[in-house]
Amino acid sequence: MMKQSGFSVIEASNGKQAIDRLADDKVDLMIVDVMMPYMDGFEVSKAVRDYTDLPILMLTAKGETIDKVRGLAVGADDYLVKPFEPLELEARVKALLRRYHITTAKQLKIGTITLYEDSHSATNEKGETFNLPRREFELLYKLASYPKKTFSREQLIDDIWGFEFEGDERTVDVHVKRLREKFPEPAVAFSIRTIRGLGYRLEISQ
Repeated sequence: MMKQSGFSVIEASNGKQAIDRLADDKVDLMIVDVMMPYMDGFEVSKAVRDYTDLPILMLTAKGETIDKVRGLAVGADDYLVKPFEPLELEARVKALLRRYHITTAKQLKIGTITLYEDSHSATNEKGETFNLPRREFELLYKLASYPKKTFSREQLIDDIWGFEFEGDERTVDVHVKRLREKFPEPAVAFSIRTIRGLGYRLEISQ
């Protein structure tokens, strides 16, 4: 089903083979089934996470909270319970790939501010450092990665907080407000604009 959506797919019939394929092929994301022979999904996820930050989406027939917690604890980034709709799998894969972009790029300059992924911090032209909470940093980095692109609150929730987030979309508004206070226009030469009825976008001053 993923091939039909334009993805290049490398298949493995068991957990051990999946680990071996990782050593031979460049992979952007893993979809791991909990019920695999030789090594189950939990073991594979833990083994992969020991040496790489590769995004992992775990599939399971078990919907119990303890299994979800265990999956996330060994390194899975998201969790999908079978049976599921193919469109939901595709959406979660795309969301993980977007989120992975945030964690792989090392630094990004917007206006007079440079963002540093490793430390979740920013510096201005004066050399002053701003240490940001994780969600604030990821939100700013997401918007800054696509200047002039408008993101809905729902998109930002899915990308930054994940599908399992059960809070209110107003959470995005609160984080945007905090970012605006920390990086006031025009001093930083960029702004986070509210696009009425749509969401938010970052604009860099000319």
